[in-house]
Amino acid sequence: MRCMFKYLRIELTHLLLLIVCMMPFIGKSENIISLFPKDRVVPDSILGKVYSSASIYSNEVKGFKANLYLKGVVTVHHRNRIIKYIPSMFKLEDSISNYMHESISELQYTAPSIYDRKIKAMVSTFKSQKGRVFDIMDYMKFNIYSSSLMGDKVMSPLNSQSKIHYKYILDSWTVIDNKNCYKIRVQPKYKSTKLVEGYIWLYADDWSVYSFDFSGEYDLVDFRIKAFMGNTPQTKYLPCYMDIDIHFRFLKNHLQMQYSGWMDYTEVKFAEQGEVMRLKKDRNKYNLSSSYTLTCDTSRLVTDIDSFSRMRPFPLTDEEELMYKDKIERRTESRQKQIQDSIDNLNKPKSQVFLGQVGDALINSYDIDLPKVGSINCSPIINPLLLSYSHRNGISYRQSYKYNNLFYDGRLLRIAPQIGFNFTKKELYAKVDAEYVYNPRKHGAVELHVGNGNRIYSSVVLDQLKAMPDSTFSFDGLDLDYFKDIYVNLSHNIEIVNGLSLWTGLSMHWRYTKSTPELDARVRSRYNSFAPRLRVEWTPGMYYYMNGNRKVNVGSYYPTFIADYERGIRVFKSSGEYERLELSAEQVIKVRNIHHIAYHIGCGFFLNQEDMYFVDYVNFSNRNLPQGWNDDIGGTFQMLDSRWYNASSHYVRGNMTYESPFILLYPVSKLLSFIQKERIYAGILFMPHLNPYFEVGYGIGTHIFDAGIFVGNERGKFTSIGCKFTFELFNK
Repeated sequence: MRCMFKYLRIELTHLLLLIVCMMPFIGKSENIISLFPKDRVVPDSILGKVYSSASIYSNEVKGFKANLYLKGVVTVHHRNRIIKYIPSMFKLEDSISNYMHESISELQYTAPSIYDRKIKAMVSTFKSQKGRVFDIMDYMKFNIYSSSLMGDKVMSPLNSQSKIHYKYILDSWTVIDNKNCYKIRVQPKYKSTKLVEGYIWLYADDWSVYSFDFSGEYDLVDFRIKAFMGNTPQTKYLPCYMDIDIHFRFLKNHLQMQYSGWMDYTEVKFAEQGEVMRLKKDRNKYNLSSSYTLTCDTSRLVTDIDSFSRMRPFPLTDEEELMYKDKIERRTESRQKQIQDSIDNLNKPKSQVFLGQVGDALINSYDIDLPKVGSINCSPIINPLLLSYSHRNGISYRQSYKYNNLFYDGRLLRIAPQIGFNFTKKELYAKVDAEYVYNPRKHGAVELHVGNGNRIYSSVVLDQLKAMPDSTFSFDGLDLDYFKDIYVNLSHNIEIVNGLSLWTGLSMHWRYTKSTPELDARVRSRYNSFAPRLRVEWTPGMYYYMNGNRKVNVGSYYPTFIADYERGIRVFKSSGEYERLELSAEQVIKVRNIHHIAYHIGCGFFLNQEDMYFVDYVNFSNRNLPQGWNDDIGGTFQMLDSRWYNASSHYVRGNMTYESPFILLYPVSKLLSFIQKERIYAGILFMPHLNPYFEVGYGIGTHIFDAGIFVGNERGKFTSIGCKFTFELFNK
C-alpha cells in the first residue's frame, strides 16, 4: 500500500511540473511539443481511459457515404521473369519503372463491417486496367476504434483484449487545435503479421484519435499507413486523409506502391443513444440491400484520361502529368509494332508459331473477357502452386478452368472443368461442374456434375467385415474388388423461403472393373445405378442483399442444417436397390474478431440393404481432387485409411477446428513473424470396428503455404501420424 501511494505521489509531481511548464502555451493553436523521458510507459490509468473510450467510439458511426479519390504511383525497384507468372499482377512493360493510377469512387459503410465501393472513374498508365496483386480497399477499412483493422487482418492496439500483445510508450505531449494531445508509441511485444507498430495521437480531453501512423507486414506486403481524422463533429471518428506506402517483395521482385486517399463525406449516420451496433436478429433486418446498393456499372465507367481530368479534385504534379504523356506515346508505338508483328508472323512457318503459342499456355495464366460470350479463366499448366501433399493421398496435382457468363438480368451460366492426377495412386481424375442460374432472386438453378470418382468396393465386402471381430480386423486380409466409377448428377435447386433451399435431382453411376473368373464367381464386373435424390438445406436467420435481380447470401449467426436422401431404383437396366440418408450441421463461429471455431457434426445410414449396393456417402468421403486448405474447414479426417469410407452402412462423426494467430507459438516470437494463423484440429468417428476413431492435429498458415501434422487413434491406440501440405500463395 505504501508503494502504491509513493508511485501516485511521483506521478502527480510529474504531471504538475508538466502543467506548469505548458501554462504559457495552453489555449494557442500552434503545436507545442514536450518530450517525456525515454521509454516512459503509459500508465494503466490512461490506458484504461483509452480502451474505454475506443469501445464507445467504435459504435458511434452507424453508417456513412463518401466520395473517395485515390491517387497512386507504382515504382518497380527490381524485377525478373518470375513476376510475369504472378496471378493478377499488373502488366508491366520492359523499360518502364514508374506507373500512375487514379480512381474516383463512391464509398458506403454500414456497421459493423459492411463496406461497398462503386468505382465511377479509373485511369492509369498501365498497359491493362485489370492487374492487381492486392485490394487497396483492405487498407482503407480502418475503423481505428474497432478490435481489429484492415478487414480483421490486424489486431487493433486500442482494444483491451490486445494489450497483452503491445507495449505503449509515452513519446510526447502536443497542443493541436487548442487541445492537449498525447503522442503514444505502440510497439508489439514480438514480431507478428497480426500486429502493427507506430504512433498514435490522442486528444487528452476525450481520448479520441487525431492521427495515427502504423506499419506492419501481411502476406508478401510491407505496409505503412498514415491517416488524419476529420475535424468536424460529423467526421471526428472517421479518417479523411490517408497515405499508404506498400512494398511488395517476391523472389527478388520489389514493387513499391504509394497511394494517397481523400474522403469527402456526404452523409454520416450516428447510432442513437443506447443502440447496439450489430445486425439485429429479426426478420425485417435480414435484407441488407440498403448497405450493398453501390454496384459498379462498367458501361458508365470513365476510363478516358481527358474525361477524368475534369473530375479530378486536385491537380497533378509535373512528373505525374509526364507519366500520362509517355503512356500515349507508348500506345502509338505499340500499335505500330503489332502491325509489324502480324506481318512477320505471316512469313514464319506455322509449326514455329504453334510452338510459341503452346509455350505461352504452359507458363501463362489467361483471363479472356468477351462481352457477348462470357469470361474464361485458366491457370498456367506448369504451376507448382497447384500441387498438394497429404499422408493419406500422397502428391496430387490439379488444373482448373472457369467459364462465366453473367446476363443483364442476373442470370448466370458457369462451367468449371477440372483435371487432376494423383502421383501416389497413379490415377487420373477429371470432372466438369456446370450451373445455370435461371432465377437469381430465388437461387433457382439447374446443375450438372460429371466425372470419375474414387475407386470403391461393393456392399458384398460389408458381409466379410461384419464377420470379423474387432480384435482381428485387418483390411490386408480381405479380397477387395475395387470398381472404378463414372458419375452424372443432375439437379435442380430453388430457395423456397429465405435460408431454406430444396435440392432435387438424379444420381447415376456406372461402376466397372476388370472381369476375371475369380471375380465373376462372386460379383459381376459392371453395375449401374439410378437414384432420385432429395436434399434440404436450412440456415435460420440468413442475411442477404439484392444486387439488381440477384440475391446474394451474406451469412447467419446460426448453423446450417442439411438432410440428404437418396433411393436407388431398378430402371434403365440399373442394379441394386438401396436408401441413403445423411444428416449434418455445420457452422463457423467468429470469436473476438480474428479467432474462429468451425465445427461439423453428422451421421449417415444405408437402409433397405437387401440387394447389393455401393457404400458411397456424400458428406463422408475421400476427396480425390483437393481444392486447397480451406476446403477441409467443414471437417475431414486426414489420417483415416481411405478404405474406411466405404466400410460401413452407418457412421456418426464430429469435427472441430480452432483458428487463432496465437496458440502454441506465442513464446517463439521469431516464428510469429512468418506464421499468420495457427490451428487446432479434433475429430471423432463412430462406426463398426472403429468405436471410436479419434484424430487430433495442429497446423499453421502462412502467406506461401499451409501445413499440418495429424495423429490418428483407433480404439484407444495411436496408429498413424502424418502431415498435409498445400501451396496457398496467391490463392487466398
